[in-house]
Amino acid sequence: MISREPTIERLAVAQQLLLEPFGLTEASLAQALQAIATHRIDDADLYFQYTRSEGWSLEEGIVKSGSFGIEQGVGVRAVAGEKTAFAYSDDISAAALMDAARTVRTIAAAGQSRRVKVNTPHKVATSRALYLPMDPIASLDSTAKVTLLERIEKMARAKDPRVKQVMASLSGEYDVVLIARADGTRAADVRPLVRMGVTVIAEQTVNGEVRRETGSGGGGGRFGYAHFDDSVIEGYVNDAVNAALTNLESRAAKAGEMSVVLGSGWPGVLLHEAIGHGLEGDFNRKGSSAFSGRIGQRVAAPGVTVLDDGTLPDRRGSINVDDEGHASQRNVLIEDGILKGYLQDSMNARLMGVKPTGNGRRESYAAVPMPRMTNTYMLAGDKTKEEIIAGLKRGLYASNFGGGQVDITSGKFMFSASEAFWVENGNIQYPVKGATIIGNGPDALTRVSMIGNDLKLDPGVGTCGKDGQSVPVGVGQPTLRIDRLTVGGTA
Repeated sequence: MISREPTIERLAVAQQLLLEPFGLTEASLAQALQAIATHRIDDADLYFQYTRSEGWSLEEGIVKSGSFGIEQGVGVRAVAGEKTAFAYSDDISAAALMDAARTVRTIAAAGQSRRVKVNTPHKVATSRALYLPMDPIASLDSTAKVTLLERIEKMARAKDPRVKQVMASLSGEYDVVLIARADGTRAADVRPLVRMGVTVIAEQTVNGEVRRETGSGGGGGRFGYAHFDDSVIEGYVNDAVNAALTNLESRAAKAGEMSVVLGSGWPGVLLHEAIGHGLEGDFNRKGSSAFSGRIGQRVAAPGVTVLDDGTLPDRRGSINVDDEGHASQRNVLIEDGILKGYLQDSMNARLMGVKPTGNGRRESYAAVPMPRMTNTYMLAGDKTKEEIIAGLKRGLYASNFGGGQVDITSGKFMFSASEAFWVENGNIQYPVKGATIIGNGPDALTRVSMIGNDLKLDPGVGTCGKDGQSVPVGVGQPTLRIDRLTVGGTA
């Protein structure tokens, strides 16, 4: 059997799903792009998408809800200067495509725009092969999916008699996209995505008072349900149960300015929110980021190197090609404390006089692309976690995070710690609850005093929101010590 190059194979799959059933051909795409280009523009593209998704959830030993959906459509975009005209349709047909093209061509010419020549296809976009082009939904039948959720519940309840309630979830997505650009570039991707989650509620009675606490675990990535074998499931269950039981013993968190040790892995969400968004090209082009105009300057302590890498195999935030047809990249944003670059989509890259970085992402065919993160993480240092905690005279060790928020313009952030411990004289004293970590992203980077050698990526649960759009992402970091952060507590 002769196999085709992966990029060509994905284009064939996309054409079979998104063009052929609707009588569309390469001539149809060229005609729509030519209609847009009758006005002066800088860029134009068509974005076709087919998504099949499902979700299952179990509570009180019963699968109480399930969902299955199919979405498909096309988005048509024209860009002139800083202006974007966009139209979309869930009707994939030659008539709908031309209607959308005629709608966006009404965009007014911008001062720096030019007349784009629509080329016949001459170039297949450079792409990667980071995951199998599989349909995860078809990788397991419905009965087996229900059995999988039931196994999670039994496993969690068997861990400790204090576990009183278990909630489990399973979701999968098969996403196929096709991008046609006015310059003749054609790109496609076939994106599997699965996720499993488990939440437990533990309960104990002390001095006649009932206390309940929650813990969560889970993960996923761009593969099939077969990934969730017993060892993986047990890891998720252990995370959830241990977190709940730890929180049963927690005390009120102390407040004040102190050194904080952040755990490895998911706590990298602070890096994503407080630093990553500020390095996206649109905010920096407009001068609204705390990092605007600082390329080549020191923005972090020596040893701090931050990357956004969409090329990690099977990772939730990885993509073979972005939603504008550019191959994903490994982008060094901060190197040894020096700011090296921003994350770019096509429009912002053009306006800033740089190249796109493979970060043009959109939630669906009904949304415009913008600069977005993929997998954002900090490289490891040379300290062990034990050394870092041992050096903490009095402060907080936040081993896991919950939600948070950030102001892009000022860089100020606030995060809640879902699992944290009070440390004195280098020794962990007791778990704490109700701790919030408050600071300023650019300022916090300069206060990183110790970097662990235990870089870990999150288990595959991240979803990033921006301007009303959500996309899957990854985060990661080694254990870090940051000095002089404000901790809000309840003690």
